[in-house]
Amino acid sequence: MKLKELFDRGEFVISSEVGPVKGAIPRDPDFVPPCQQEAQHLNGSVHAINVTDNQSAVMKLGSLAASVRLKAKGYEPIYQITCRDRNRIALQSEILTAYSLGIDNMLLLTGDHTNLGDHKEAKPVFDLDSVQLVRIAAELQEGRDMAGNPLMFQPDMFIGAVVNPNFQPLDLQLIKMHKKVDAGAQFFQTQAVYDDRVVDEFIAKAEAFGRPIQLGVVVLKSPQMGAYMNRNVSGISVPQAWIEEIGAAAKGDRKKKAAEMTGRFIKKHKSKFQGVHIMPLGWTDIVPDILAHAEIAPPRPSAG
Repeated sequence: MKLKELFDRGEFVISSEVGPVKGAIPRDPDFVPPCQQEAQHLNGSVHAINVTDNQSAVMKLGSLAASVRLKAKGYEPIYQITCRDRNRIALQSEILTAYSLGIDNMLLLTGDHTNLGDHKEAKPVFDLDSVQLVRIAAELQEGRDMAGNPLMFQPDMFIGAVVNPNFQPLDLQLIKMHKKVDAGAQFFQTQAVYDDRVVDEFIAKAEAFGRPIQLGVVVLKSPQMGAYMNRNVSGISVPQAWIEEIGAAAKGDRKKKAAEMTGRFIKKHKSKFQGVHIMPLGWTDIVPDILAHAEIAPPRPSAG
């Protein structure tokens, strides 16, 4: 199901994410890959599951293979695809392939640079950026490729994009968001946000674009993680209050505390957005607790 149907019905759309395994999926039909194990924790708690595309430029199983596997098991994937590893021919081909294999939703990103990953000697492509990729996807849906050639059959997928509320100056990020809207973006997920002031400043301006926006939250697992993001992750700022609160919890209680903190933040801001995207970084088992703290009723289970 395209997420568009949920947004059009006015539902508060809940999504989370899983990362494909670093390796192949065995052909044993009884084998349950790690991303599917993570998805099992999310069943009944979310409408859809993002499948990351070599996140942080670390080589893993392709997001398309993992998305198709989840779709076959009854989950609703949001297929992520980045510009980092593919030129315009490959990007267009993969979008056509994804639709042909039953994928209904996609999230289009520029991608992290290879110098952040585990193959630092790899040559990044970046033939296009995320705005151009959104435009390509929209043109494919209109029945032509980037070179203007007609398609025999066109795909019909729901086009998502990302926006970073933390970016300063914010107006530059809003200009880029506007470009994505003009290019054909149909919904947005925000990058991780932790600051109340940042949320309010962003949504006061971004809601004018008239596109559904999901508030993006990354689960803060430890004070060390917060300090690392502040030092090394461009465009994300974790307030000291968050770092101190998770640091005050005993290590054995940090999952519980992380669920409480994340849920409290979502509860405070959920009325301003059309959904939430929870990035648990492997802690998918606490997503139901996060939603309980946020006082969000989860959807019914969709997969067995």
